[in-house]
Order: sequence, then C-alpha cells, then structure tokens
Amino acid sequence: MKLYGYWRSSAAYRVRIALHLKALTFESSSVHLVKNGGEQHQPEYVELNPSHLVPTLVDGDLVLNQSVAIIDYLEAKYPQQPLYPADMAAKAKVQAFALDIACEIHPLNNLRVQQYLTQTLSITDEEKRVWLHHWMALGFSALEKQLAQTAGQYCFGDQVTMADICLVPQVYNAKRFQLDMSPYPRLNRVVENCNQLEAFIKALPENQPDAQ
Repeated sequence: MKLYGYWRSSAAYRVRIALHLKALTFESSSVHLVKNGGEQHQPEYVELNPSHLVPTLVDGDLVLNQSVAIIDYLEAKYPQQPLYPADMAAKAKVQAFALDIACEIHPLNNLRVQQYLTQTLSITDEEKRVWLHHWMALGFSALEKQLAQTAGQYCFGDQVTMADICLVPQVYNAKRFQLDMSPYPRLNRVVENCNQLEAFIKALPENQPDAQ
C-alpha cells in the first residue's frame, strides 16, 4: 500500500492518522506541493490523480483519491479499530461533523485557493490572512457548539472517530495561520487528547520524512 501525500497537507494528514490507528503498513511517497511549480502537476502524478491534489492511495490495483473516500475504504477493508460508532444515527452524526470540516472549512483554506487569491486576484498577505481566519472561525464556532452535546475525551464520547481524524489536521492548519483558538476550549481539549495518542503522533506533519 502506498500513500502519495505531502507533509503539510491536512487531507493527507487525515489519511495518515487513519492508517496508523488501524496499524496498517504503508509506504509514503512525497508529492511536494510547492517545489518545481508543484509536483502534483507533473504528468506522471496527474496520471494517478487528475485532480492535481493529494492524497492518492494505491492499494494493489486500486488507485483512489479524496481523503474521506480513502478513509472509508480503509474502514470497510480493515475493520479493526473502527472509526465510526456501530449505531446508524450516531455514525451519521460523526459523518456530518467530519464533512463540516472536509467540505466546508478545509476547501476554503486549501493551497490552490490561497494561490488563486494571491496570484490571480492579487490580494495582500494580510487580506489572505483575514480570508483564512474568517472561514475557519465561522466553521469552528459551529463545531464548538456541537461538541457541547457530544464530546467526551474526543469529539463523540471516549472513542476516536472520523470526526477527530478530520478535526486535528484542521486545527493544526489554524494554528499555522495564527488563528486565535481561545474561543474554542472544547475543540482544543479534544485535539490535545488526540495528540497524546501514538497514531496521531506518528501522523504529525513534523514527523514525516519530507518535513521541511
């Protein structure tokens, strides 16, 4: 099994967490998103992933992109250490929380969006910072309210779920871009708890071979 990713990619970070939680052996292949104009645009990688994005998982004959789809594939094929509750309604709640991050928050601070803002629309670094902070804060405010109803040690009780897998990389991004996280004590507590676990430590961007 091979995972094409980039150390700072929060989508690849999600997949690394899932792989480590399930104790799966995999090979990491770095796709540098900035060097040489972005290695995700090189023809040999675009053959694997026409979206010009990371991550891409190769498992035998399967080539799969999109982090949520990859994690759900891993969940189905390798059911050890389940990432969702068994109860149907509870599972749907976890999925909704995860998608609030993966579909609503993350795309608006993704690298290619940032590059479009600065290179095409010519906004300043300060204007970009305001953009990033606005969308992350809007999303985090809603998630913080949800955790008042669901959180234990983690987002949903005391079991690590897909919600935590999506939350931790997004908070990492927020801190990288210097968002004030003090309004979100529940989010911070969950992330702190997750980051004590071996799987999350192994998946940290700074712990990847291509970290710079």
